[in-house]
Amino acid sequence: MKSCEELVAAGSEYFVYSPSMTGREIFLYPLQCGRFIYLPGYHLVRESFDSLLLLYVEKGALTLVYDGQVSTASSGSFLFIDCYRLHEYYTEAGCECLWCHFEGITAKGFYQNITAKFGNVFQMLDAYKVVTKLQLIIDIFEKGRTVREPLLSKYLNDILTAFLLYSPVTDKTRDYAGIAEDTITYINEHFAEDISIETLAERASISPYHFIRTFKKETGFTPHEYIINTRMATARYLLKNTKLSIKDICFQTGFSSESVFCSAFKKKHDMTPARYRSLENE
Repeated sequence: MKSCEELVAAGSEYFVYSPSMTGREIFLYPLQCGRFIYLPGYHLVRESFDSLLLLYVEKGALTLVYDGQVSTASSGSFLFIDCYRLHEYYTEAGCECLWCHFEGITAKGFYQNITAKFGNVFQMLDAYKVVTKLQLIIDIFEKGRTVREPLLSKYLNDILTAFLLYSPVTDKTRDYAGIAEDTITYINEHFAEDISIETLAERASISPYHFIRTFKKETGFTPHEYIINTRMATARYLLKNTKLSIKDICFQTGFSSESVFCSAFKKKHDMTPARYRSLENE
């Protein structure tokens, strides 16, 4: 559809999509998307619009007023906002943008984690793959292709996942997300062993104090909590799916004694390992 919005140049197009009930229940889905050329002086203020907005500035610059802050999305920048809240953006000299309003069952979770990491305006050193996926979403509607909701959801998920995985590293910025990911991989492989915080911190080449703070910031858990959670998840699986004794499960999951294991299990699950196993047969 051709835009009739004031100070949006002729030739700008947008597309509206209404997802199926299944799409709303299990997918990420676009609601509106398009390619706009905003003319100098364009200014939008909205109290609320029921979606999240991802916008990529191809040329020019767009100024965002949001959550009490003013930010400039220059060429090559992404703008990501929760439109359920008051939002305002404008351009003084004009700009060209790709944009997509979307929603979905995991949309808010993605939004909260991405903006906590980058803010509402950010750039990637190489945004080609992300921008290509955004263009593919728009192309499906622009070229009249068959709309396949799982594919649209995949494109949106790929974009948002790429943001979460992106960690630019410079001489002054440590890749803390990478440190957390490497630590999680190590814990998953060695959780049955005696893993000390000092060992994990040494692997990350930072002090134990800084390592604990960094790991919790990235994962929401202290390293000790993550180790215990991994051991407990494995113990629950073994209790339900094997005939191993509780004592054997205790040592296979890295606990120092059966009493320590039973005490930790009861504290976390409010029942003993034996009671948890017996529930399968009730």
